[in-house]
Amino acid sequence: MIAGPCAVESEEQIEVIARTISQLGVGLLRGGAYKPRTSPYSFQGLKEPGLKLMRNVADRYSLGVVTEVMDLSLLETVYPYADILQVGSRNMKNYHFLKELGKTRKPILLKRGMDATVEEWLLAAEYLLLGGNEQVILCERGIRTFDDSTRNTLDTVAIALAKELSHLPVLADPSQATGNRDLIKPASMSAVASGADGLMIEVHDHPEKALSDGPQSLYLDQFEEMLPDLARIVNAMGRTSNWKQEAEVLDI
Repeated sequence: MIAGPCAVESEEQIEVIARTISQLGVGLLRGGAYKPRTSPYSFQGLKEPGLKLMRNVADRYSLGVVTEVMDLSLLETVYPYADILQVGSRNMKNYHFLKELGKTRKPILLKRGMDATVEEWLLAAEYLLLGGNEQVILCERGIRTFDDSTRNTLDTVAIALAKELSHLPVLADPSQATGNRDLIKPASMSAVASGADGLMIEVHDHPEKALSDGPQSLYLDQFEEMLPDLARIVNAMGRTSNWKQEAEVLDI
């Protein structure tokens, strides 16, 4: 389980969120410091100060940090603060970037491009693996289809297929996939039922005031209420619902 805000906005915000998810047994904190936004006028993140805030609070609550590296020029800045390096959907087909990132030795979370086939997604992972980094994690975050009733379309079949075709762990991001907090719970449960090894979920202490992606961020109490029902699905699949397991396996 990976949980946290779309973007780090303030010391108070990330402190409240980190403390809460830690108390709930979650081992990995997500948060963006450099935000690739469609509009250049949207909030672009706090940059390195945001990384520092996230690292400090994560250390205080024994959490691993998951954050995006937007391009190679930022790798040196992001690397010391992150435990897992995230490749966003926009960069899935940036093969030169993937080749260089594959030379690093930290786990890499590779999000599927919004227009990428499963084959293209898996081949993108190969670029990372060929660099020598074997700690690659796939993440299905929804694809763009003709249906605009949700932000994207969560492809649960792709989760099952990726697990059949690859040895890599596969996560799902129901927040990006749906764009709607009311759909995150059913999307999460369907992803786990399809074989997902974990989830990446956006949570916020005040989503209505969030500087980015508020409508798809769960309130902290919603996140807490979801976990027991989600655990029942996980356990029914014959798997563990120890939310810290991913961090332990990655030795974070």
